[in-house]
Amino acid sequence: MTRTPPRGIALAAVAGLAIALGGCGSDDAPGGSAAPTTPGTADAAPRTSSAAPAPEGPFGEGCAAVPPEGPGSVAGMGAVPVVTAAGSTPMLSRLVQAVQAADLVETLDTTQEITVLAPSDAAFEAVPADALQGLLGDTPALTALLTHHVLPGRLTPAELVGTHTTLNNDEVTIEGSGLELGIGAEGTVVGAEASVVCGNLQTANATVYVIDQVLQPAEG
Repeated sequence: MTRTPPRGIALAAVAGLAIALGGCGSDDAPGGSAAPTTPGTADAAPRTSSAAPAPEGPFGEGCAAVPPEGPGSVAGMGAVPVVTAAGSTPMLSRLVQAVQAADLVETLDTTQEITVLAPSDAAFEAVPADALQGLLGDTPALTALLTHHVLPGRLTPAELVGTHTTLNNDEVTIEGSGLELGIGAEGTVVGAEASVVCGNLQTANATVYVIDQVLQPAEG
């Protein structure tokens, strides 16, 4: 014969089972209640920008070659147009020769508000001698190459980053930030990445960024 337990005992057993199940598997805050969370914010951390600040004056290791005073100094370049200024800068003598060979001195010295990506002497020396001589003897090709290095407007280092239309009516893309600015290897004559070695130099009509490779204009 089966006996039914008294009603009070059965209710007590059910209540005890509910308490046991409610506390099982809880490792949260005291009292068994988990701290409320907002979706997507549990592991949020303050975000900081990885972009380096753009320099306000001349920058780059190559600027050590700029004379501290006189016509080729920073102050001296600021008083004269760009080709005249380059003529007093020791690391830009090959560029001046190329500009003279293309008969572009007057054009570049009289065009206002431009930015010049100026290949250094080392940049021209990196071009094979026979290719360079052939280029210097081909005025249309030399003109296209040199005007490919000239951009409209005086561009600050921050503004320089991006893709720009050149005076050759093609495009050049500058990458990087802060003190690290350059052009990819596919955009240079010898297929080596170009870097700004001395940038943000001011002349009377242009902002100059000296680069360590000669850039290759787009084929027409």
